[in-house]
Amino acid sequence: MNVRSSAAVLAAIAVIGAAAPAAADSSPSPSPSQQALPSALYGESDPQYDGVWRQSLALLAQHTVGVEPPKEAVDWLTGQQCADGSFAPFRADTGTACDAETMVDTNQTAAAVQALAALGGHDAVTGKALDWLKSVQNKDGGWGYMAGGASDANSTSLVVGALAAAGEKPAEVVKGGKSPQDALLKLALPCDAEDDGAGAFAFQPDKKGELVANADATAAGVAGSLGVGLVVEPDKGRSGAADAACEKPKTPEQAAANGAAHLTDALAADGHLVSALPGAEDQPDYGNTADAVVALAAQGATGPAAKSAAWLEKNAADWAAQSGPAAYAQLILAAHATGTDPRAFGGTDLVKKLAATGPAASAGDASGEKNGQERTDEKEKDDSGFGSGVWWALGAFLVVGAGAGVLVNSRKKRRQP
Repeated sequence: MNVRSSAAVLAAIAVIGAAAPAAADSSPSPSPSQQALPSALYGESDPQYDGVWRQSLALLAQHTVGVEPPKEAVDWLTGQQCADGSFAPFRADTGTACDAETMVDTNQTAAAVQALAALGGHDAVTGKALDWLKSVQNKDGGWGYMAGGASDANSTSLVVGALAAAGEKPAEVVKGGKSPQDALLKLALPCDAEDDGAGAFAFQPDKKGELVANADATAAGVAGSLGVGLVVEPDKGRSGAADAACEKPKTPEQAAANGAAHLTDALAADGHLVSALPGAEDQPDYGNTADAVVALAAQGATGPAAKSAAWLEKNAADWAAQSGPAAYAQLILAAHATGTDPRAFGGTDLVKKLAATGPAASAGDASGEKNGQERTDEKEKDDSGFGSGVWWALGAFLVVGAGAGVLVNSRKKRRQP
């Protein structure tokens, strides 16, 4: 795709909240949630940090399962682009040009490219977006959440997916002689890593320059190393053994194999990943699990991917209903990657539920039809809960922190909505 870890998001909030100086004017400014939201937008929660992200995932998921998204929803997305090609999470007034204070980022931009490239007919928009992404590529070959930020596994992998979706070869997009895969290799943990981190990916090096295993960054790192995006076709991944021994990651392919084996081990016990807040019990991380399913399917580890997809079928319906359109999209993409029917996902029609969070679907597509009451019901449930699998959340708080002179290091998860 977005933080995919609720713990990381809340940690970022806590750090920023504690460090940010008091504002000169304590009167709250109206947020988009206090204003009338565009009818073309998916979800009814405040889009300030994730409007383009959730719109992109919704459109991409619908297209992936053969549903033509509503034209007004697509037009809303293309209309969010800045003149330089970048995308911010949400621009309430697109008649006002973007400026230095417009918080554009690589994640929203890469997600928009993946959606619009899949839909087709938007070459001018995606071309400008890719030009901007290439212009802010770091010298190590990767990307950070914001232009100029240190490269991280999730942002780099999202841009790799955008390049691939647009028909480019990510390995040939270089800066300073380094490719995105080179950046990801630097974030791959060695096979002798401690704390069960062997073969995993780190989000970024920590303050000491050390790599710390991160499950969501690992899912992203696997996909990015394989050169794939958010959509993975079933049975078209590599023939990767899920239990292959970890080997020194000298190539992107080996790094992906190591990462997939790490995810397989992490999922083995319960079929899902976990996230925990300090002092709280471990909780299932639905969004990260969905991302891991897609990554494993891309590697060809179909058995573990199917097992975790089956767990999501049984357990993720309430999470998606609470979290909104991006969560439904994640589940649809996980189902698609494993050949599971998203219209009968544990008794839930994910395609219909997703459509119910947005504008009226194209006429004649029964899978997208919904009545007004269903849309209202779905939107009342949409609260963009944490853990829904997007990295925009942490990125957004990093943006806020940067304005206050705060630097937050850690790892979403992606992905959130």
